[in-house]
Amino acid sequence: MAGALWIGNVTGLPVPRFVSVKSKPANVRVGPGVRYPLQWTFVRRFVPVEVTAEFGQWRRVRDWDGSEGWILGAFLSGRRTALVAPWQHGKTAPLRSRAASAARVVAQLQDKVLVSVEGCDGRWCEVRVKGKDGFVRQTQLWGVYPGEKI
Repeated sequence: MAGALWIGNVTGLPVPRFVSVKSKPANVRVGPGVRYPLQWTFVRRFVPVEVTAEFGQWRRVRDWDGSEGWILGAFLSGRRTALVAPWQHGKTAPLRSRAASAARVVAQLQDKVLVSVEGCDGRWCEVRVKGKDGFVRQTQLWGVYPGEKI
């Protein structure tokens, strides 16, 4: 996992950890409370974010491009999702029929496509996207840690 791992003093869950945004719209603020200015708003459900801190009902989150802010914990879900290689603008990642480089390619996934993560073995993740199931190299996903097993 990225950075130092500790247990959150509010939830008892690991920090950092990946979760997804379950509500839309979901406001992200400069600090942990409604008195802090609004930074941005998530307008799409199930986008993955990384929880980097906890304070009461609030969670500090980071999105795929490194932007950070505070969001009410009630707007987050433990449902695991990921974005396909958002750092590779204009490139695709193969969705394979099995967890193997030689497996048949079922589809080519565009960068930033949102997928549901069904499980990961540390090298490959089984994902679902628009009714298709398959496997993507874990290194091609933002929303799971390198080597993480789910």
